[in-house]
Amino acid sequence: MSKILVTYFSASGVTKAAAEKMAKELGADLFEIRPPVPYSEADLDWRDKHSRSTIEMKDRKSRPELAENIDITPYDQIYVGFPIWWGVAPHIIYTFLESHDFKGKEIFPFATSGGSGFGFTGHDIKNCAPQAIVHPGKMIR
Repeated sequence: MSKILVTYFSASGVTKAAAEKMAKELGADLFEIRPPVPYSEADLDWRDKHSRSTIEMKDRKSRPELAENIDITPYDQIYVGFPIWWGVAPHIIYTFLESHDFKGKEIFPFATSGGSGFGFTGHDIKNCAPQAIVHPGKMIR
């Protein structure tokens, strides 16, 4: 029997609610991907060229620090949830993915968005976890 982990990053609580529901339905463990300093409303202002999220998302190599991490060794299936920012996953998701060895593990991406699609996110996830089996992403609205 596969052991399942649902991980997620949520800046506003929308993705958190989806992840909690998913973990309950799957009987999975739950882990929140979060930065050491939570994003403030000002940090998330995409119209502000100097906001924290804008600066991170403009730099494709940006990898925000994680507040904590989890040992994914016992898990076979890992669901990774996030909001769509600028047409892709927030870069903290890539920090999480690049922090682990996903060899032989299955990744199931899911995202919340008011209107954007997955864009190149699936490709980016595969690049960050090249030895994983990455399933097509699912939008949750």
